[in-house]
Amino acid sequence: MATLSELKEIFRNAEAVCFDVDSTVIKEEGIDELAKFCGVGDAVAEMTRKAMGGSLTFRAALTERLALIRPSREQVQALITEHPPRLTEGIRELVCKLHQRNVQVFLISGGFRSIVEHVAMKLDIPVTNVYANRLKFYFNGEYAGFDETQLTAESGGKGKVIGLLKQKYGFKKIVMIGDGATDMEASPPADGFIGFGGNVTRQQVKEKAKWYVTDLEELLRELDNNNMKMNHNHICY
Repeated sequence: MATLSELKEIFRNAEAVCFDVDSTVIKEEGIDELAKFCGVGDAVAEMTRKAMGGSLTFRAALTERLALIRPSREQVQALITEHPPRLTEGIRELVCKLHQRNVQVFLISGGFRSIVEHVAMKLDIPVTNVYANRLKFYFNGEYAGFDETQLTAESGGKGKVIGLLKQKYGFKKIVMIGDGATDMEASPPADGFIGFGGNVTRQQVKEKAKWYVTDLEELLRELDNNNMKMNHNHICY
């Protein structure tokens, strides 16, 4: 296991940084927001608590919660329009700084692709760098399940995505940043994990993560310590 100073060094020299989305890049949990929007918020929040406790596999928990929500295509679109996901303070600057340093940024989420793509567009992250679950709809827009072939639809899925990225792009150093146990479990194959507690504190992650931050400003400062060659063609807004 890397020490804190080694972990900081890995982060400063990473070729790719992967972010969890719910409660990390955005302030809320997408599935809970969708449940509230569809009128089954309390029942689904209870299921989420059980899933976090590890008594169900990720896929089983996702199947159960979606069977209760049964979101239509229209409801998902209305949620994004009426209650767009709120970005965590500092994420825009951090992603922009990584892009300036020619670091590839990926979003890896157990949430839903339609919501995560919306977040990616706000952060200037190409949708090809999004790995998330796809909802399926019938021709009339009614809920028809989810795509079970996605790596993010299974337990350990985030680690599988990182393994795939290493294979596909030949990255030597990848860092995973997230608030949850599923993010921490993705390292290895990720070369380093940074726990984030700025929106919600998961005790297990706080205790076990070698590097735990509650403010993304700390990561920005770390990058500023390293005057790597910047790509000044990339302008942040």
